[in-house]
Amino acid sequence: MARSIVCGLGLAIVALGFMSPVWAELNVVATTPSLGMLVREVGRDDVKVSVLTTPEQNVHQVQARPSIMAKLRAADLLVAMGADLEVGWIGPAVRGAANPALLPSRKGYFEAAAHVERIGAGKPADRRLGDVHPQGNPHVTIDPVRTGTIAVALALRLGQLDAARADEYARRARDLNVRLVEATEQLRAQVPKGVGVILYHEDANYLMRRLGVPVLGYMEPLPGIPPTASHLARISTAVQGKQGVILHTPYQSASGPRWLATRTKWPVRILPIEPTMDAGASEYLAHIERWVKALKVTGESG
Repeated sequence: MARSIVCGLGLAIVALGFMSPVWAELNVVATTPSLGMLVREVGRDDVKVSVLTTPEQNVHQVQARPSIMAKLRAADLLVAMGADLEVGWIGPAVRGAANPALLPSRKGYFEAAAHVERIGAGKPADRRLGDVHPQGNPHVTIDPVRTGTIAVALALRLGQLDAARADEYARRARDLNVRLVEATEQLRAQVPKGVGVILYHEDANYLMRRLGVPVLGYMEPLPGIPPTASHLARISTAVQGKQGVILHTPYQSASGPRWLATRTKWPVRILPIEPTMDAGASEYLAHIERWVKALKVTGESG
């Protein structure tokens, strides 16, 4: 009798196992916080996301550490910015992880920049021109509109890896795209009139172009080349009589911006290119709004 009860319970458990849906989240690794935000918003509870870099890091100069390889080894999908942003380290990290599913030719590799129009694409790969990107400027997620377009493409890739939830991924991405486009229009209305910017590097170009703010100079004489006194002097002369702000990131040297500020009398604002590590859409938009507030020539920038 006892044996019959045990057998009956065993059969019931097996039957329940067949009746219950199998739930397994996708393991996604994103190279930057903004890409991590996209994975969270499109994937929600159906994905687990790890982010490889912080807002304080220069993504060009990351090292392919064992901790990065460990995350890649367990990943179903690698979401990278592409356009050579991670060229110095993501390839060695994937090879070290020994996860062929993440190779660029596989579905496990998603390149964000490939899905939007890129500023400067097609330039020659000539080191005499500095740290150039023949595929175009890779910092595409500083622009909310391009970020929304990438979300839709990412949803398609997630759906290819997880067909049962493809429609849900697509719906979330469409909703996010609409939200980002609408928020961008509201932010454009907050931009001060007649203001220009001097950037350290070409990393905020997409946002400035989206907001209609002219970039009046770069502190780097060539991309990736540190500022020189003569170059900064030429910039200060060129912007005489104009209004603007000087913007740079936390990992870029403050000495050049400070020197330029003394000559132009323009305020200097320090802002990260990337949002917080655990950002969702609200935190990402708050991050973009900080850039908009930083364009104010006087008063607090937020």
